[in-house]
Amino acid sequence: MTGLVTLGEAMVVVSANEPGPLAPGRIASLSFAGAEATVAIGVSRLGHPAAWIGKVGADAAGAMIVAGLRAEGVDVSRVRTEPALATGLMLRERRTADRTRSAYYRKRLAGSCLGPENVDDELISASRLLHVTGITPALSDSARRAVRHAVVVAREAGVTVSLDVNYRSLLWSRNDAAAELGFLVRHADLVFAGPQEAQLLVGDAPPEQTARALTALGPRQAIVKLGAAGALVAVDGDVLAQPAVPVTVVDPIGAGDAFVAGYLAAHLDGAPPAERLLTAATCGSFAVSVHGDWEGLPRQGELPLLTGDDVIR
Repeated sequence: MTGLVTLGEAMVVVSANEPGPLAPGRIASLSFAGAEATVAIGVSRLGHPAAWIGKVGADAAGAMIVAGLRAEGVDVSRVRTEPALATGLMLRERRTADRTRSAYYRKRLAGSCLGPENVDDELISASRLLHVTGITPALSDSARRAVRHAVVVAREAGVTVSLDVNYRSLLWSRNDAAAELGFLVRHADLVFAGPQEAQLLVGDAPPEQTARALTALGPRQAIVKLGAAGALVAVDGDVLAQPAVPVTVVDPIGAGDAFVAGYLAAHLDGAPPAERLLTAATCGSFAVSVHGDWEGLPRQGELPLLTGDDVIR
């Protein structure tokens, strides 16, 4: 049995190493990224089997992504190669010391061509948890149908469904997003959202009210991510809060996905909600402590590091 199954897009990432505009001769680093792939890596590092379903191009970038996920212990046996299309690209520029901007090249490329035929029903039915995000259904009609299909399969099999709203305004309109995300929220058991993302579904309200309003739509647990202010969860009528774990921020990218990975790993551990929140907050702090989307994700034995002494001898 697989602990976690997730599906989505992964892209090769080219990141400028130093602040300033992109220019010939500047040094850059190569990696890969994708919200669902990051969650799969995070859950795997915390000791649970994880599988990622996606499509990559028949190119060096696609091979790097598959090899990288496999090296992190993620099951990539259901990844499909699209020979006629290239793998997507993210170009990340550190325009100033404290401002990063990203350009995405994904339209009509391999990752956005994911479809229902690429979803392994048996793998999902044999898993404990299916995780989806609001990014993948925004990529294309076929990707939207793939996510819906996976969610329906999971529900019919009694598999827990997790949704990270992850609204991306450049991918679709608020009205289109609200309609599709509303469907997914109603079919989810756990839902993650930031305050602004949650406004698409329940309107503007204080975080505690937002969490309760999300559970009223159907999920058993609603987790509101508050960034530097921490997070809270509404579950079984109670609302629990968790402050952020203090850390020096190096790169804020990937914090939300790391948070989700920590929460889901603790959920698979059978931990109570308060412990899930603490693990999630800790993973988020690890992620922002280093550059990259997933590179700083912790392993199980490292979780106590941020609450102990600064130097370990």
